Amino acid sequence: MKNNIAAKVFGIIILLLLVGLGIYYAYTQYTYSEGTRAGILMKYSTKGYVFKTHEGQLNLGGVSAQGNTLVNNFWDFSVRDEKVSKQLESLEGRKVQLHYKQIIHQFKWQGETPYFVDKVTEIE
Repeated sequence: MKNNIAAKVFGIIILLLLVGLGIYYAYTQYTYSEGTRAGILMKYSTKGYVFKTHEGQLNLGGVSAQGNTLVNNFWDFSVRDEKVSKQLESLEGRKVQLHYKQIIHQFKWQGETPYFVDKVTEIE
């Protein structure tokens, strides 16, 4: 009888834990914001040991600092979609417009940044 009650309690705890993890995962993947950024695609690479991620860097242009000094404004992003990844590889060094979605929290196997590019347009 005691073993039956302990098994039920253990089962309920496991079920609650799985439901909680599912809710947490859904919450962290919620799109916090989305938009576009344009600039010159400076770098695009695949990183990681076990989990490979696609990472890029966009130069948004110079920002005026004190005096006449121009400081480059870089924006780092990640890519999940293989089709978008192949497109970006061929556009390195060119002017592009990237559509992105920012999520609340990314897991390490998804990418290094919370910004995930899902569409690329080359600017002539």
